[in-house]
Amino acid sequence: MRTRRKQPDVPAPDSPWNEIVPGLWMGGHEFRGHSGQPEFAVVRDEFDLVQTLLRLPGHGPDPGVEHHVWPIPDGPLDGTQLAGVMRLAQAASDALDEGRKVLVRCYHGYNRSGLVIAHTLIRSGRSAEEAIRTIRARRSPWALHNDLFVDYLRAGLPTARLLEELAE
Repeated sequence: MRTRRKQPDVPAPDSPWNEIVPGLWMGGHEFRGHSGQPEFAVVRDEFDLVQTLLRLPGHGPDPGVEHHVWPIPDGPLDGTQLAGVMRLAQAASDALDEGRKVLVRCYHGYNRSGLVIAHTLIRSGRSAEEAIRTIRARRSPWALHNDLFVDYLRAGLPTARLLEELAE
């Protein structure tokens, strides 16, 4: 299974990352630069914790920056993959509680990173709808355009995980 679908109708974001709530940033590996051409987003030491859902060589972060890598597809997730998303959201929540700056990223910073960020927001007391609205307002209207991920969030990731494990 490929980890990224080519969707020519979905534009690249205008910035490498955006702050969704204080300290919690959502981003990707590619964005549309000032020239309108694609540019690579390279993380250095801007963040205390970087969570990567699609790893591309040469995109950082710098040595010494805490880095969690959990490659998942931008498509159906199995129970193990959903459990990993839930662990990343827990780690992001813990880091935020400690006053640390967190970046969650995937290719464009729309779907996979949106799933982790939304679950982080839900863990902090927001509804799924509020989390989705906040992400789309702060990152891009294209964020969480993967309907399956929105369904996972509305059902709740623990429930989605249980259902996926029962289907395996």
